[in-house]
Amino acid sequence: MAVLDSPIDVPKAAAHLEGAPLEDILTWAAGTFGPRVTFGTGFGVEGCIIIHAIGTRRLPIDIFTLDTGLLFPETIELWRTLEQRYGVAIRPVRPPQTVEQQALHWGPALWARDPNRCCQLRKVEPLRAALAGMDGWITAIRRDQTPDRASAAVVEADARFGVIKVNPLVRWTSKDVWRHVFAHDIPYNPLHDTGYPSIGCWPCTTPVGDGEDARSGRWRLHQKQECGLHAES
Repeated sequence: MAVLDSPIDVPKAAAHLEGAPLEDILTWAAGTFGPRVTFGTGFGVEGCIIIHAIGTRRLPIDIFTLDTGLLFPETIELWRTLEQRYGVAIRPVRPPQTVEQQALHWGPALWARDPNRCCQLRKVEPLRAALAGMDGWITAIRRDQTPDRASAAVVEADARFGVIKVNPLVRWTSKDVWRHVFAHDIPYNPLHDTGYPSIGCWPCTTPVGDGEDARSGRWRLHQKQECGLHAES
């Protein structure tokens, strides 16, 4: 899909919003793209911050999550907690196949044999469906998370999904994130307190040891740090 024909000057918007507060960026996104704007969350701590901002400001921004069928129980509980705390509905976007149906077609535990294929089926393709008909896609990525994210702008055109991508936390550090969470008493996944700085599907997420990179617990046995949602190719 080609990038939509947009009247927005994307580089100019990115430069203008580079140092703006989170709430101002979200308000800009809601005013610029609404009602065709959505926030996709995996319930990482950054996503909880954005849900807090959307909910407390009552911003007209759709919220969804990619429900792969392989989420930790703690993640599912957090999902319900955030909905109740902020009065928002977080809609599930699910793959066409259940985990069991996928196993019949591709064999059991595809994530262990071909994690890229599994992510494509359970995350990337459902994301494409979730973004269909949307003009703006808000994410919770930060530049310091992975090499693929290091050059991300606050506002950028996403040619893969045909939307304008808004990354309001892109400049934040991990310290900024946790300082904000504790200052505003924002709910977060308790797994973060037990060695899981980055949380995805349970078969592909392990605790991280002292001195390890924050995303080293994701796909630990594979040369992989991205599920493919935010990669360039």
